[in-house]
Amino acid sequence: MIPTPEDLEVLKIIEAALMKRWPENKIEPSLDRISALVDALGSPQISFPTVHIGGTNGKTSTSRMVDALFTELEYRTGRFTSPHLESFLERISIKGEAISPAELIATYNDIALYLDLIDSRSDTPISYFEALTALAFVAFAEHPVDIGIIEVGMGGDWDATNVIQSTVSVLMPIGLDHTEYLGETIEEIARTKAGIIKPESHVVLAAQEPEVARILLERVVEKSAIPYREGIEFALLRRDIAVGGQLIAIRGVHGEYSDIYLPLHGAHQAANAAIAVATVEAFVGVKLDEDLVRAAFAGVSSPGRLEILHRDPTVIIDAAHNPHGAKALAETIRSEFDFESIFCVLGILGDKDVKGFLKALEPVVDRLVVTKSESPRALSVAELFALAVEVFGSDRVFKEDDLASAITYAMEQVTLINQVSDGVSAVVITGSVVTAGSARVILKKIGRAVEK
Repeated sequence: MIPTPEDLEVLKIIEAALMKRWPENKIEPSLDRISALVDALGSPQISFPTVHIGGTNGKTSTSRMVDALFTELEYRTGRFTSPHLESFLERISIKGEAISPAELIATYNDIALYLDLIDSRSDTPISYFEALTALAFVAFAEHPVDIGIIEVGMGGDWDATNVIQSTVSVLMPIGLDHTEYLGETIEEIARTKAGIIKPESHVVLAAQEPEVARILLERVVEKSAIPYREGIEFALLRRDIAVGGQLIAIRGVHGEYSDIYLPLHGAHQAANAAIAVATVEAFVGVKLDEDLVRAAFAGVSSPGRLEILHRDPTVIIDAAHNPHGAKALAETIRSEFDFESIFCVLGILGDKDVKGFLKALEPVVDRLVVTKSESPRALSVAELFALAVEVFGSDRVFKEDDLASAITYAMEQVTLINQVSDGVSAVVITGSVVTAGSARVILKKIGRAVEK
């Protein structure tokens, strides 16, 4: 349904009201506010079973794969993910599609007075993320959905999503990120993220560092939960690079699945697919139909994750925002693409391990164009340029004050290179979800985008 101009205007007003709340990067760790809010709303989050997906990297892609599998099983799905690329509506998905403006408006009208009520009773007001979490729970309860697929926002123990009583918890690979809130060591971060494990639930564990695995398994035992460990109870058996993606085989919890085409690039996406299969198997308790799995994955997408958005020249965007993500991006470029050279456009947030990110990219990037995204948390061009020169050397680093100029410059340079070279060079845009989302908008305006 095409939204009316009136709905779009109301949506802008709602978004502006939400944006005035505490931003996502300002955390007052507590479940008190969200607990009071959902209690006042009638606990919508317990009206449907849920899968809870936490960890540091791969949460959104895995959530989309889990959604695709449940959809093929004919479940009505509700999926809550964050952050968004272009519109905050993307965060709340119902039956595989972003919630419509009309549905969002109706849901917001249902909860607006309750937001004000909890604000009046708390020293700290309801945050932007807490409000969106409540919006998702109410939207899913009202439709209603058969299964909620809920991505953790930050951490786990005190994350706003942790008021659910999940049937299956998923812990994706855990690394150092958001250390100002989650802890200075990977062990501290693991303990916080393990907080989503519920008593006597099923717990799907991605491959982890040994010290992380020990902490997660201790929590599993403490909660009398049932673990499914990557590499033990389930595994990715093989992956072969194919046109537009890869062909994979998976040993699931209850059986094997072969000849699965996954239209996504990277060993990390193949691992995500294995985790998604194990998650749905853990929920339903039996092996899935192999043709159903093939159908689900054949149509899966993960916007902003190694996404080719332009041809002539090739432009790829990736929402990598920490060294773990940058390493996965670099390895995929190295192993699955045959580019002669890479011009990288980088805009990153100031609270990230910028030096670690740059070092992960350096082996596969020939020229780097540093810039600044629209995020108020973005690292300045001058600071990023100085750090980039330390890692890349002054002759390989360029700077542009805004993202659009950086993209235009990189595309022009790559076009010139391609005109005089037998090989093919490409542009890669990365550094944050905000950078990837803004790049999508810019590239649509430039035109010649890849047909979807």
